[in-house]
Amino acid sequence: MIVTKENLAFARWQKYSKKLKNVPNILAFSRVLMAPAMFLFFVNRELFNCHPSWCDFFAALIFTLASITDFFDGYIARNFDATSKLGEILDPLADKMLVLAGFLGLMMIDRANPWAIYLILVREFFITGLRIQMATEGKKVSASMAGKVKTVAQMGAIGFLTMNWYGGEFILWIAVVLTIYSGFEYIKEYLK
Repeated sequence: MIVTKENLAFARWQKYSKKLKNVPNILAFSRVLMAPAMFLFFVNRELFNCHPSWCDFFAALIFTLASITDFFDGYIARNFDATSKLGEILDPLADKMLVLAGFLGLMMIDRANPWAIYLILVREFFITGLRIQMATEGKKVSASMAGKVKTVAQMGAIGFLTMNWYGGEFILWIAVVLTIYSGFEYIKEYLK
């Protein structure tokens, strides 16, 4: 075999790819652990004996770290061929747990409209069930562009509402509309 720059680069890529194989799953699992920690700062503020603004800050910090792990989880899985069956289940589950913790916590401290949260969570549970059904039928279930935009809107709403910034309620309702729209896209895809 002739040793070329391309062969050496490919060998290095394979070496790093093997090392990174479990990193996306570790990052997704870390989000599973961060979700209840964030929820704790929303609903058990007296436990930490801190000012509510500091509890908001720590909840936002945990949420930001979790969102960063979500980005790198997907980036590493796609670019280093580090996808796995566990990751296909764990990644969306971790995302749902984070969204659930954020929105329920915000609703419990009266920063989020209960109807908006209800609509978002109903859609999330329904589409998760639909995705599981599609996976059992052997159909490929990948996030659509509308689903990705919906996730960004939800994350933005959680961030703004957590920090109690102006416009958080408006972003929340934008997230509701995008959440319902992307849900209809999944249903349409399933019916095809």
